[in-house]
Amino acid sequence: MSDSSPLPPVRLTSAAELARDALSAPLLARAARLARWAGPDTRVDAGGGLVEEQLPAAAEALGLTGDDAAAYASEAWRVAVDTGLVEIADEEAGTVAAGEELAQLTGGSPHDVLAVWQTALETVLADASVPDLDDLVDAMDEGGEVDLSRLDWDPEAEAEFLDGVLGNLYLLTVNEDGPGQGPVPLPALAASMIVPGDMGEPTNDVLEQVSDAMMRLDDQFRLLEPIGLVEYQPVDEALMAEADGDDSDGAGADGAADVDETDVSRYGMVRLTPLGLYGLRARLMEAGFQAPAVGELADKGADALLDGTATYGPTAARAETEQWLARREPLAAARELLSAARGSDSGAPLRRLRCQQALSLVGLPAQAALREVLDDPELGGLARVWLTEHGAADVPAPSQDLVFWLTIDTLAAQLAAEGNSEELQALVEGLAAQHDGFFAAAWRVRHPATADVLEAMGRLHPDKKVAKEARKAAFKARSLSNGG
Repeated sequence: MSDSSPLPPVRLTSAAELARDALSAPLLARAARLARWAGPDTRVDAGGGLVEEQLPAAAEALGLTGDDAAAYASEAWRVAVDTGLVEIADEEAGTVAAGEELAQLTGGSPHDVLAVWQTALETVLADASVPDLDDLVDAMDEGGEVDLSRLDWDPEAEAEFLDGVLGNLYLLTVNEDGPGQGPVPLPALAASMIVPGDMGEPTNDVLEQVSDAMMRLDDQFRLLEPIGLVEYQPVDEALMAEADGDDSDGAGADGAADVDETDVSRYGMVRLTPLGLYGLRARLMEAGFQAPAVGELADKGADALLDGTATYGPTAARAETEQWLARREPLAAARELLSAARGSDSGAPLRRLRCQQALSLVGLPAQAALREVLDDPELGGLARVWLTEHGAADVPAPSQDLVFWLTIDTLAAQLAAEGNSEELQALVEGLAAQHDGFFAAAWRVRHPATADVLEAMGRLHPDKKVAKEARKAAFKARSLSNGG
């Protein structure tokens, strides 16, 4: 994932809703309860953790029972300390006091609450990159120190791997071609980090790496769910027993018939929560990525809207434009959009396409603004198309030159928006088939993108003869623009 180009925009819920989600995240809620439970008799060790003899009382305060109660209480206390909900009052005596951040959870703004949650998330992510307790015990030397070489564990590599997985999950969630808010199978997520993009059939070694990564991610997502980052359906315990060669749970021989081998959900399913989207976006921006959110352009000018939505998918671009229009009077908005759509730079055709799409949302109140630009060489064609589509009367017929200019402008916009897509190829084929002598006239069009568009038509058209004709026209257009 490159940090040079913007990521697809994310649609976030309101800060108030996100803050409510943060406060109800089980781990942060437990940390806050322990911060309020702590008193003058609470004691911590040199690392700030609750002393062992106080863990049962902490677990009881949280209503936790069972073998893991003390571990869950210890985890919640660590989050309380790391987030500033609890402060170490006297390190030597091991006493504590309520931290300044505790008041933010009840009296602070939604953004104050989210800041505390974000700190808690960092604590949990750090924990998720650490080997499990059994591995740590096995790697201890006689002096009680952990021998990292025996763990086969690289802390930086492990953290980078988890960051990469979460980055891919974010992309899959915000990308309009992805599953959106739906769950992502754990094998697909693991494979996105392991299998090379140009590999056809994965080798056994690669498949084994994917399987190992799945098991690692299964542990990590179990840790990340209580902080509210994800909703997670773990890997089927029967499946892990099969992988270990253990049929004692009935998943072997006789029980195999009861298990659907094609059910991908058995291998784990994960999805980002709205709070998780917020948290990962903040982390991506902190790391230098451009991670826009729908609504950020609503209070900016039309030029920022048209340029900003240039790389957005259709759904996000419409949502952003609707928010922008909602803050403006329709006719004034239409005039501002048309003014911003002018230009001869490389981004202008796509601006005009986004302008046309925005004006379709304005509706009939935009008619007066469009009639005002009928004689504009850059906007006249767009205006005629819009007025005709909206049933306006007395729309002047376009000249032949204007028709060809608008065709080149439209193709240039589609090329910028979609690249060499199947839709654009179909449009190119249709144009060449419907207009005899298209290339003979098109190369003369005085549009900055004429040569580029004709070259693209030469690439995209499947008929070799037509493609050659397009390339010849592109050469003539380039010569004309260079004064040849």
